[in-house]
Amino acid sequence: MLYAADYLITGDGVTQLTGAAVRVDEQGVITQVGPLAQLREQWPEDGLEEFPGCTLLPGLIDMHVHLGYYYSQPDVAEFDDYMVALYGAEQARLALNLGITTVRDVSSPKNLCAQIRRGAEKGYFHAPRIFHTDTGICMTGGHGHDDGIIEVDGPWAIRQAIRAQIRDGADWIKLLTTNRGNIPEFTQEELNAAVDESHRVGKKCAVHAGTHPGIQMSIDAGFDTIEHGTFLTEQQARQMADKGLAWTPTITAYTVLYEFTKEKLAKGVEPGDRIGAKAIRDMAFFEPAYCAYRDNFKRLYDTGVTVLAGTDMVLREAPAFPLNRELQLMVEYGITPLQAIQTATANPARVLEREDEFGQLKAGLTADLIVVEGNAGADITALNRLKAVYQGGKRVGPNS
Repeated sequence: MLYAADYLITGDGVTQLTGAAVRVDEQGVITQVGPLAQLREQWPEDGLEEFPGCTLLPGLIDMHVHLGYYYSQPDVAEFDDYMVALYGAEQARLALNLGITTVRDVSSPKNLCAQIRRGAEKGYFHAPRIFHTDTGICMTGGHGHDDGIIEVDGPWAIRQAIRAQIRDGADWIKLLTTNRGNIPEFTQEELNAAVDESHRVGKKCAVHAGTHPGIQMSIDAGFDTIEHGTFLTEQQARQMADKGLAWTPTITAYTVLYEFTKEKLAKGVEPGDRIGAKAIRDMAFFEPAYCAYRDNFKRLYDTGVTVLAGTDMVLREAPAFPLNRELQLMVEYGITPLQAIQTATANPARVLEREDEFGQLKAGLTADLIVVEGNAGADITALNRLKAVYQGGKRVGPNS
């Protein structure tokens, strides 16, 4: 089958073709990318699906999601295991319908992501390809301890927790070592142990670190990805680039929190609005966080650190998985649309060590494709106008 559009973005950060097409075989694998006329001549018996006025690009990859974050729901007390499973499956469906064909879940209720993945494999529903950390790990009373995160203290206890996570099917390991303040939660010894244990058994590890000195401690420990890195410095970004560490800034999460909190401050918080009340308490963090991303992103990107797109959107009132806005903010803050798209395609695939399977429109890779209306290489807001989603060569969205 041939798929063609006026514009084709491969996902490598630089390549955009016009009048091109991809050929997908019966196994859902891309066999060729090239000019439409050439492919039609080579494969005259193949069917053709054309999308005039549109861009064809790889399925998007969201590197920071929480499929099972139900804690902000107003009826949270009603969520038993059955409801959490239904909620998680619905979140997976929503992501796929937004053109997100792969996600990395960095903490959800225990075993949820493994079962969503299993359900999709059995054909019960469509879902993105899922990589997950199972739950996250924090210190006793640390960030996320009241949202299902495992509380662990001490280097050997951390090693034991990591072994249990891997036993239970985790693809990655995640620690949380900062919250809104500047006091790091884990010690350097604990962070070092977490990285050493993860790498010793062949797993990569991520860390929630947004403030100082927690960011530097996490870089020194060697975590594969720094999540948020809100107040990351240029020197630290260069260190990360030199060490091969990647940065998932989650710009949209903090931008939305800043906007949400400004609105709550203007309107007031309704009785029982736990999330709104908490946001107002944290406004002293959200405003400088918003400004830090706005003012520093381009300078940090230019250090050569690998940037990964991730949404981390858990506010009930916010749009789910706003990866389109994450990429728009990156462009607004100074990089090109093709570079922004690379943070949600080729870069994540490489960090996930699956660049030989997906992440670009390239021969030999799985045909995860999306189609958007307009020229996304010139106008990143084209991602707001999703026309079609294909996973492994099969159309799965939107709303299919």
